[in-house]
Amino acid sequence: MADVTRTLVIDTSYGSAVGIVGREPIIETDSRTHVERLQSNIARAVAEAGLRPRDLDTMVVGIGPAPFTGLRAGIVAAKTIAYATGATLIGQDILAPQHELAAHLRDASIAAPAGIPAFQPLQEGDIRLTLAVNDARRRQLYCALYADAPDTAPGMRPLIDMDIDYPDYIAERVNAAVAQLREARPERRVLVDIIGHGAGKYAAAWESIESVGMVADATPFDCGADGLALFARHATAHRDAGHGRTVEPLYLRRPDVSVPKPLKQVLHHGGAERNA
Repeated sequence: MADVTRTLVIDTSYGSAVGIVGREPIIETDSRTHVERLQSNIARAVAEAGLRPRDLDTMVVGIGPAPFTGLRAGIVAAKTIAYATGATLIGQDILAPQHELAAHLRDASIAAPAGIPAFQPLQEGDIRLTLAVNDARRRQLYCALYADAPDTAPGMRPLIDMDIDYPDYIAERVNAAVAQLREARPERRVLVDIIGHGAGKYAAAWESIESVGMVADATPFDCGADGLALFARHATAHRDAGHGRTVEPLYLRRPDVSVPKPLKQVLHHGGAERNA
């Protein structure tokens, strides 16, 4: 594994987070200015760590899912720096590390950010699921549902694959996944933790989910240096295991643009052609 003190992380899945692993990240949450400040924050993070750009040997960049414009800015910045410095470039989605973060918050191996409620303890035989979300704007959330116990998710695949949907429909899909688990194991209680930006914003939608453990509006970057290291470690481990992701943006939402329809023809006229 690369020397963590030479690993730069850039994520623009929600605002922006920039940092050298082992140090506190620089966080921007203002959606109007975080892209403009990205370049200066990268330079600041590298300089404060006592490094020069050519000292970097690993770049870990968030690939979403997230709204496209801000996400693309972070990925382009990471690709440019990696090309210029020769650093290894690794992509990482924002949802899978949130599942790991939830486990660390529960056992207190990572300190919870202010305002995060206590996790509900499991009883013997309980199954714990983690619904990882990220705010997609337009009243939608990016989401994926993970199971803590390997026997509930063969091959470690999520119970709900990464997707974009409205919170009420996400709750319905979670309930359907829970019902399937209970059908196979009726004696076991299923507890659902919900974590990520947007989790608290749409708390009303989760009221329809039976046995919600906790709702945490946080990502690894809200947990300081430990969370930044978790994100980078998760990305590196998945890359080393052959599960690394292509460094391209995970947008998930259908494009807003579409192919224009042909011009309408006027009666007794041969029609018009588009010349542009």
